[in-house]
Amino acid sequence: MVLMKIDYEEQRKRLVKRLKEQGIIKSKSVELSFLNVPREEFVWPDTKSQAYLDMPLPLGNTGQTISAPHMIAIMLEELDLRKGETVLEIGAGSGYNAALMAYIISDGKKEKYGKVNTIERIKELVTFAENNIKRTSYSEYVKVIYGDGTVGYPPYEEREIYDKIIITAAAPHFPKILIKQLKVGGIILAPIGDLFSQTLTKGRKRSDGTLKIEENIECIFVPLIGENGYNFNERLL
Repeated sequence: MVLMKIDYEEQRKRLVKRLKEQGIIKSKSVELSFLNVPREEFVWPDTKSQAYLDMPLPLGNTGQTISAPHMIAIMLEELDLRKGETVLEIGAGSGYNAALMAYIISDGKKEKYGKVNTIERIKELVTFAENNIKRTSYSEYVKVIYGDGTVGYPPYEEREIYDKIIITAAAPHFPKILIKQLKVGGIILAPIGDLFSQTLTKGRKRSDGTLKIEENIECIFVPLIGENGYNFNERLL
């Protein structure tokens, strides 16, 4: 039996073409990040052949998923990343979103522009994400951290550090410590709601520390677990 070799590059191009035609990918920066970051290197090994299906895929037995490409593209467009920015991501997962963001903030170059700190509470995924980031050469832009992202990074630090903050899990609200760590004029993005349904919500920080809120699409994400998320009395795994 001869196994057919999968042309991942061609599948990647087709996915981007579809997302552009659907009006989901709008900016050149998001388009180029999707074309240049190999999603097949970030999915769980037994789902590699499904890497370019527009659907969420399970990350082994961790209970977590890598989001559908269209959802990732929507979030990246809303985040409006710029070259040289410093970003905090809550929920590293496989590291794919961090790599996409790293590509955008570094403008796809090798110069050391920008930084992504991505926090993950499941140790197995920390290792998985680190390996994926290293293999795809984004280690100089991305730091994968094991811990509770709902208390920020550095934990409980009350100073403005980040240009953008993204939460990739369902949150009951924007954690106050994350708002404190966001720079004035910066964007924080998260699916906000209950455990069964959320609305993708964007907050832009005003000079008085409050957020100007914009609501986007309805969505469903796995819950954000932690001190300032949904607390199920679970320890870090």
